[in-house]
Amino acid sequence: MAIVMLTLVNAFITRAVKSATLGATKFILPISRYMDSSVQSVQPDYSVYRNVISDLLNGKEQLPSLPTITFEIRKAMEQQDLSMVDLSKLLAKDPALSAVLLKYASSPLIGSQTPPQNLLDVVRLLGMNQVERITMVHSIKSLFSVHSVKHKRLFMEAWRRLALKASLSTYITKQMHLKNVLPDNVLMAALLSEVGTLAVLSAFKNSEETPDLPAYVALCREYAKSLGVITLKQWQVGEQYVKAVQEIGNWKGENPGPANLTDLINLGLYHALKLSYTKTDLPPIQELTAYQKLEEPNNKVIAGGLDIVMSNIQEIRIVAKSLF
Repeated sequence: MAIVMLTLVNAFITRAVKSATLGATKFILPISRYMDSSVQSVQPDYSVYRNVISDLLNGKEQLPSLPTITFEIRKAMEQQDLSMVDLSKLLAKDPALSAVLLKYASSPLIGSQTPPQNLLDVVRLLGMNQVERITMVHSIKSLFSVHSVKHKRLFMEAWRRLALKASLSTYITKQMHLKNVLPDNVLMAALLSEVGTLAVLSAFKNSEETPDLPAYVALCREYAKSLGVITLKQWQVGEQYVKAVQEIGNWKGENPGPANLTDLINLGLYHALKLSYTKTDLPPIQELTAYQKLEEPNNKVIAGGLDIVMSNIQEIRIVAKSLF
């Protein structure tokens, strides 16, 4: 998770890049075979899993916290006099993050004729805002690292799904050249919109039992949004990202004004569902509040989706897949 500044966004997705919903709070795994009837027939100990999540919501268990270095970088970025040298020194405190940034900045997708040799080169090449966003992606992915084979399988499925949704949302934003929404903000919102689903999984990192897919889906339907909002507020992210979590997946909700962050992620989510899973209960795209804000030629529809997406599926999938 190539196109000049837009290439940066695409490259970001590739390197590092729902609690979203099918209605209001549905979870998005490839679960066409796991609809409500099967959710009711998940393991008989499903109530045990619910108790684990309830402990998180009630503060009996600790929600995932961002690494100290992430908060330090975000705090430093608030300083108007922060220099690139100062930021590079701060980044150097985390060898793993430094390695990720160097690898990312050296990617062919960045297209630099002179690959960066050190962190200062990286900051100069990418810019401080992009470095901050890559840091957030790295931090979130490391937070929800795996603990067992079963745990890993669910995590990788969730991350793969996130990569597709984020790449779709960002690609749509780039193609529309909107003045009021930046592609990298859409990318970050798409990433943060998944924190609740990942937090559900993190609740079982020290548990002897990890839920199987249908149980995990059911838990996310029930708890992902609440956990996402609580976690993002704890991380002190911008209110726009919290609001996006609350509104994503509400296809026909009241959302006045021009296309905004939530609209663009909803369009990405809609296409992710359409492209990934055999779904028959999605409304026609023309009924989406987000779609109704689009103007020609961006609102052209083919095969039930936006032309700008359906005609470039291969490119979008490659971007999403390269995240791994």
